[in-house]
Amino acid sequence: MTIEMSLLLWSVVIGLLQCLATGFAVTLTRGVAFGGSARDDQKPIQGIGGRVIRAFNNFRETFPFFAALVLAGAVLHRHSALTVIGANLYFWSRVIYWPLYVTGVPMIRSLIWLGSLLGLILLLIGVAGIV
Repeated sequence: MTIEMSLLLWSVVIGLLQCLATGFAVTLTRGVAFGGSARDDQKPIQGIGGRVIRAFNNFRETFPFFAALVLAGAVLHRHSALTVIGANLYFWSRVIYWPLYVTGVPMIRSLIWLGSLLGLILLLIGVAGIV
């Protein structure tokens, strides 16, 4: 298994953990009855719970690109130092991003997000065979 594929699998673990954290945040804020309801009346959750939800939404916005690039790299047999660096940069940036977002750390969090975006760009360049 390539490093990129391994990081993709670990990214799924990160996504599942963030999904669980989101469920816990909603349950702690709104109660178990709300979790079992149709959730027709949803008001935004504030504070840490809201940040947990928004951090997961942010992950879900970038993860499909990461998954597509890693899978395309596997199908095309594009594995290089550039794809490994890109996948690592994306993965570790996502690991660092979540606690920074949830705890409300400004600016550094945005720089870390840019790191994950740079990782996707490097992965794209490597998979596309541009370099």
